[in-house]
Amino acid sequence: MKSQLITNPVLRGNFKNANLLIIEDNPDQGQLMKDSIDQCLPEVKTALVSSEAEALSFLDQCRTEEWNYPKLILLDLYLPERQDGWRILEQIKAMPAAMGKIPVVLLSQSSSQHDIAEAYQRGCSSYVVKPRLQADWLRYFQSLRTYWWETVTLPKIEISLF
Repeated sequence: MKSQLITNPVLRGNFKNANLLIIEDNPDQGQLMKDSIDQCLPEVKTALVSSEAEALSFLDQCRTEEWNYPKLILLDLYLPERQDGWRILEQIKAMPAAMGKIPVVLLSQSSSQHDIAEAYQRGCSSYVVKPRLQADWLRYFQSLRTYWWETVTLPKIEISLF
């Protein structure tokens, strides 16, 4: 993988200042996710927040420290209620410039077709039913690495002072 990063400019761009934000209210699940990401994406700096207020504060701080913009946000839909996840997604998508364009992956225990359809309608980039076992989380984050960091071209953060 390291040699690909050196020779492939897209991958180099995806991994440059690679930050990922996890918004998860369950501390055990949040830590499990963070540990799995650290194993599968060691090049990526991960921030873990547990509430809407912490998430918005983190993103607000990123506005003054542009190099800390996350390239991807993992958002638990039920924080602890579904309306909380919808509200955060809506607030992220309404943010100005590059911040509102950050891909958001919704994670949920729910496999309800209603939740899935509404998630895409509200602008999420992907919807994933949460795995239950640590081995499944590792497989999930390896797939996430392959898709979001090694396959797609992530948007370059364009900073504007105006």
